[in-house]
Amino acid sequence: MNPRRILVTSALPYANGPIHIGHLVEYIQTDIWVRFQNLRGRRCLYMCADDTHGTAIMISAQREGIPPEQFIEIMHAAHVRDFTGFDIRFDNYGSTHSEQNRRMCELFWKAMRKADLVVEREVTQLYDSAAGVFLADRFVKGTCPNPACRAPDQYGDSCDRCGYTYSPTDLIDPVSTISGTRPELRSSTHLFLQIERLHDFLEEWTQGGDRLQPEIANYLKGHFLNEPLRDWDISRPAPYFGFEIPDSPGNYWYVWFDAPIGYVGSTLQWCERSGEKLEDWWWNPESEIHHFIGKDITYFHCLFWPAMLKIAGLNLPKKIHIHGFLTVNGEKMSKSKGTLIRAETYLKHLDPSYLRYYYASKLSSRVEDIDLNFEEFAVKINSDLVGNVVNLASRTARFLEGEPLSARYPEDGGLFAQAAADGEAIAEAYESCDYGRAIRIILAAGDRANRFIEQAAPWNLKKDPARREALRDACTIGLNLFRQIAVYLAPVLPRLAEQTGRLLNDPIVSWNQAEVPLTGRRVEKYTHLMTRVPKEGIEAMTAESREGDAADAAASA
Repeated sequence: MNPRRILVTSALPYANGPIHIGHLVEYIQTDIWVRFQNLRGRRCLYMCADDTHGTAIMISAQREGIPPEQFIEIMHAAHVRDFTGFDIRFDNYGSTHSEQNRRMCELFWKAMRKADLVVEREVTQLYDSAAGVFLADRFVKGTCPNPACRAPDQYGDSCDRCGYTYSPTDLIDPVSTISGTRPELRSSTHLFLQIERLHDFLEEWTQGGDRLQPEIANYLKGHFLNEPLRDWDISRPAPYFGFEIPDSPGNYWYVWFDAPIGYVGSTLQWCERSGEKLEDWWWNPESEIHHFIGKDITYFHCLFWPAMLKIAGLNLPKKIHIHGFLTVNGEKMSKSKGTLIRAETYLKHLDPSYLRYYYASKLSSRVEDIDLNFEEFAVKINSDLVGNVVNLASRTARFLEGEPLSARYPEDGGLFAQAAADGEAIAEAYESCDYGRAIRIILAAGDRANRFIEQAAPWNLKKDPARREALRDACTIGLNLFRQIAVYLAPVLPRLAEQTGRLLNDPIVSWNQAEVPLTGRRVEKYTHLMTRVPKEGIEAMTAESREGDAADAAASA
């Protein structure tokens, strides 16, 4: 039986700003799942890319005084640096501005044209004549048009105060956030995809099987599929940074058209580099496609994207895994409070393994927000990782430095067998993205192992030369129970897995290593595997984040 072939993606981060700890929830969640699949012997690829097109990129590049192409290259390097710092391992990390993505956009576009699903329509928008651009929602502010509200300084899509939704042209006294001038109304030709013609397919796809979490399927049914789907505007007029539509000069594919196609474009980049065939991954029915996204982009990924794939004849996702938002200390992330923390800032002060573990302990298979509470964060790392897991190695390995483990695995009262039997339940939890449940089972094994070490007391056995072999047996059991936990935590804590492999001269490469005790291997010199969370590190990180906010505000003033 051939191993599963799985292609996994995360939503493409927008190339208009740095990665922060809120973004990292998704990329850490995905990386854990991919590492788990590979540890189980499946062939699992992780594809991602920077989302590089749109008015926002164009305006940011203008403010920096550089071409958009240079701006996105700088941001790409920063994103790769930050992801690497958190041990997030992509098979390919590309860009939606690549030639491969252009080719894939053209493939999708030709399929839509062939199916006669594209129509033209005149659209009236707000236009900033001073800046020479049509204004997207985020680039216009004005007074809320809701008669019961009239809140000032609201963006062009919805009111922060009353929740009322509207179009930018509905705003009272609109002002461009780019030039500060009053925009004018202008009309231009836009291209639309008639997605309603795929309504029956989308209803069947979203409501059947287990492709979506139940709450997501119900949300789509109740909010969108209960009425005709509106045509999707998939073009923007010049000036616009993106790909010009070949058969519609002066119009560009909208960023939300070419962004998901970036999954395919990134795979094509990898295929060209690796000598593989794109068809084996995106057209082969035996290949699984899994997307990991946040709940805020459910609409695009669960309706528009399956429709696009269906039209073009590519594989549909086997599963779309959707997660909630991150709050910090029970509140929305805030620059002024120092809780909108950039990945780069975190890495200056704290171990990335802390955050990987904390997020894993909080993530479930449901669409739930998770909270990063720094007091709980410190207690969880210090208690779970340092006090439970790492403690097993630190209290045993130093007694066998430079010596071999016992030639035969000693009698341990069934502890190793019990943890080995837990392997399938832990695997099922990882598979379903219920990482919190996996962590709880793993920690229970750690508790049992620590009780054994307390009773065996190798520090006392060390005092009696006549009990040297009893000491070796006790440490062999303790180190094997620790190694089992390191195998099970390897998707979450790859650094700990690497350190464990070096300590015991047996690299962790397979889930099955948790089923067979390690014997006779030389134990290397023990070095600290992890330290307690430094309180001053958390304080310095939040202080730097507040200072960065003040500096950004001063620079934009």
